[in-house]
Amino acid sequence: MTAVKEKILGAVTVMSNSDAEEFWELISKKYNPSWNEIEEVSPDELDLQMLKAIEDDPECHEFTKESDISWE
Repeated sequence: MTAVKEKILGAVTVMSNSDAEEFWELISKKYNPSWNEIEEVSPDELDLQMLKAIEDDPECHEFTKESDISWE
């Protein structure tokens, strides 16, 4: 995952639900026709490790504080 995608995920994590809904509307308006064209890929080894950690370790969830997010 690129740094930009990680920043987006971090930003969404700290958004209010209403802000997240607005953000989703922006994404949907821009990319809606092409969402169905996105190729589904199988998870790689790192993805599988992260999914296992989510299932097995309730303390593995790490969130970024809003104050630590750069809005550049």
